[in-house]
Amino acid sequence: MDKKNSLLLILACCFLFSCDKKRVFDEYKSVGKAWDKDSIVSFDLPQLDSKKNYDLFVNIRNNDNYKFSNLFLIVSLEQPNRKVKVDTLEYLMTNPDGTLLGDGFSDIKENKLFYKANEKFDQKGTYKVHIKQALRETGKIEGVKKLEGVTDVGFRIESKE
Repeated sequence: MDKKNSLLLILACCFLFSCDKKRVFDEYKSVGKAWDKDSIVSFDLPQLDSKKNYDLFVNIRNNDNYKFSNLFLIVSLEQPNRKVKVDTLEYLMTNPDGTLLGDGFSDIKENKLFYKANEKFDQKGTYKVHIKQALRETGKIEGVKKLEGVTDVGFRIESKE
């Protein structure tokens, strides 16, 4: 590789990695081949500036084995004082024709799903996030025991500044 191509490659890498200035925390955890309904994915959040506001997102990586049009999640935000805020969330995961929503060039799609806006973390100590799937098939009371097609669950925090 000549010097010109090397310089272009270095500049391209710098550009790609510097574009995500809002990111404060971004982590994924694998759920294996299927996300069990009793499996809770947890994240310990870093210490955050108590004077800033943050936007929060749940990230989902899924593939063509995902056979539902939506996804229900129960997300718990545990504060250092042990107070827990629990939300039940629904997200659209496919287009009307059944093709997966999200970013990606292969059969794996990445979905950045909005969770909370302008959240403050004003207590000292560790905040934790717990995420579990709560999907049910139409007409059935029992939840989907093993949710196939979801490969990874992530959590992302972006600074408002």
